[in-house]
Amino acid sequence: MKYFTLLLLMCASSAIYAQQPDTVYLKSLYDRCIDFDEAQLDSLYYYADYIKSSSNQSGFNKGDVLSLRLKGIYYDLKGEYERAIDYYLQSLTAAQKIRGTGYEIAALTDLAILYSHIKQPEKAKQMYLQSAALSARRGYITSLITAYANLGAIYNQLQETDSALFFLQEGLRVGKPVEKEVDLSVIYNNMGNVYFLKKQFGLAMDYFRMDKRSHGSNPPLASLWIDYLNIADVYIEMKNYDSAHYYADSALLIARRLKSKSKESDSYALMAKLYARKGEYKAAYEYQKSWYKLDTSLVNDATNATVAGLQERYNSQKRQRDNDVLKLELERQRLYKTTSTYLLAGAVIIAILITFSLIQKRRANRKLNEVNQLIRKQNEKLLELNQEKNSLISIVSHDLCLPFATIKMWSQVIKEEANTLSLDQNKALHRIVESTKRGEELINNILDVEKAEVNQKPLCIEDFDIALLLDTIVDDFRPAADRKGIHLDYESPVAPLKIVSDKQRINRICENLISNAIKFTPNNRRVTVSLREEKECVYLGVHDEGVGIDSNELPVLFSKYSKISSQPTNGERSNGLGLSIVKRIVQELNGSITCESEKGRGSRFNVLIRK
Repeated sequence: MKYFTLLLLMCASSAIYAQQPDTVYLKSLYDRCIDFDEAQLDSLYYYADYIKSSSNQSGFNKGDVLSLRLKGIYYDLKGEYERAIDYYLQSLTAAQKIRGTGYEIAALTDLAILYSHIKQPEKAKQMYLQSAALSARRGYITSLITAYANLGAIYNQLQETDSALFFLQEGLRVGKPVEKEVDLSVIYNNMGNVYFLKKQFGLAMDYFRMDKRSHGSNPPLASLWIDYLNIADVYIEMKNYDSAHYYADSALLIARRLKSKSKESDSYALMAKLYARKGEYKAAYEYQKSWYKLDTSLVNDATNATVAGLQERYNSQKRQRDNDVLKLELERQRLYKTTSTYLLAGAVIIAILITFSLIQKRRANRKLNEVNQLIRKQNEKLLELNQEKNSLISIVSHDLCLPFATIKMWSQVIKEEANTLSLDQNKALHRIVESTKRGEELINNILDVEKAEVNQKPLCIEDFDIALLLDTIVDDFRPAADRKGIHLDYESPVAPLKIVSDKQRINRICENLISNAIKFTPNNRRVTVSLREEKECVYLGVHDEGVGIDSNELPVLFSKYSKISSQPTNGERSNGLGLSIVKRIVQELNGSITCESEKGRGSRFNVLIRK
C-alpha cells in the first residue's frame, strides 16, 4: 500500500484579479475558511452563505465562485462526495463565466483530489492535465508545480511509474529555481512513492525523510500523518518491523486526533499489512475488519455511480451552456425534487451491497485461513526436506575428506622420493597433488555455503577503519597481480573511514572480489579498487578490464554453483561458489551488491554497506 500526497491549491494565486477595496474583507475571509478542518464544518457553511449574500449586496462578481467552492469543501470534509462534486462543478462553471483562470485551476484541483480519494484516478488525471495546461499557458509557476506534483501522485496510483517520474522531475526542474518561495515537500513525497513502487526502498526512504524534514520542527498534523505512514510502509518492506510499528502507531494516533475517517481507514490498512507480514494473522484480520468497515462507509459503488452521473451532467452543461441555460436550471430543479426518492433507493442499494460484501468477505477470510494452513504444512515439509538435503551434503562432503586426506598423505610420501622418479612420474605426481588440493577446496566451499543455511555464525561487530583494512588487503594481492603484469590501483579516501561492522566478513568480501578480478583479467591490464563514503553507507567498488560477463548470465551470477561462460585468463581455478558466498555475507551485513558488465569490456562490482 502506498500513501500518495495530493497538493490542494489553497488559493487562486497570482491569476486572480485585484479586488475592489470594499471586497477585500470577503476575500480575506475566504482565504481563512480554506484552512478549516472537520472540526469547523458548521462555521465553514455559515461563512460560505455569508460571502454569497454579501457579494450580492456589494456587486462582487467573484462571490459565487468563492461560496460554491467553500460549500464543495464543506461536503468533501463531511464525506458526502456526490454533493461535494456538484458544488465543485458549479464553482468551475462560475469561474469560467467570469474568466477567472486561477479559480478555474483551483476548482479542477479540488475535483481531481476528490476523484482520487474515491478511487477514480483516471478522472483525477484528466482534471490535473487540464490544470497543468492552464497553468503552463498562463505562466503560473506555483500552480504548474502543484499540477506536476499531483500528476506524479496519480500516475503512481495507476502504477505508471515512468510517467509519474517524468512529471515529478518536471516539477523539480520548474521548482528548484524558486525553492525558497515554493514548498516542494509534496514532490519529495511522491518521488519516494515512485521508488517505493519500483521496490528501490533505500531511495524511497531518502525522499520520505526529505519530505519530513521540509515540514520543519512543528509540522501540520496532516502532513506528519502522511510522513509517518509512508516511512512505516518502507520499514515493512525492509522487514524492520520494530521501526514500522513505531511509525504506524504514531500515524494512527494522529488520524484519531484529526478525527479523520479516511486517514484512520488508511492507518488500519497499513496495520493489517504489518501484522500479516509478521505472520500474526489474527491481529491482521482485526485491523483489516476495521479498515474495511471505514473504507466501505466512505466510498461505495452507489456513490461512484452518482459521481459519474454528475461528471457527465457537467460535460453536457459545458457544451450547451451558452444556448441552453434555462433548460439546465429547470433540470436542476427537477433533480432536487426527486432527491429524496433517489436517496431512499440509494440507501436500500447500499444496505444490500454492504450485506453482500460482508458475506463475500467472510467467505474469502475462511478460504484464506484454509490456504494459510496448507501453506504452513507445505513450508514445514519443505523445511524438513531442506534439512535432510543439508545433512546429506554434510555427510557426503565429510566422508569425501578422508580419501582426499589419504591421497594427500601418500603423495607427500612419494614426493620425498622425487629424486628417484622419472620426469613423467614427477609430472604425474604434481598433477595428483594439484587435483587433491582442488578437491579439498571444493569440499570446503560446499560445506561453507551449506553450513550458512543451518548454523550461521553470529556477527562480531566492532569499530574499525575500513580504508586501512582495504589498503592491507590490496597490498596482499599485489604479488598475484604483478605475476600477470596487472596494474592494481587503490583509490582510497583521504581521511580514515570508520565503520561499525564485522571485520572478518568485510575482509572476506574484499578478498573474493579482488581475487576474482585478477583471475578474470588478461595480462598487462588494470584492476581498480575504490572506496568512498556515501551518506549513511560505505561504497566499495572493484573494476577490472577483464573478459566480462554475458548479459544473459548476470541474473544467475550470485547463485550457488552457477557456471558462466567466462573463464580465468591464466588457467586459474573457479568453482562458482565465491560470489554466492559474497552475496550472502553482504546481506548479513544489511548491505547490497550489484554487477555491471559487458562481454569483453570488463566488470564492475558495486557493494554498499551501512556504517
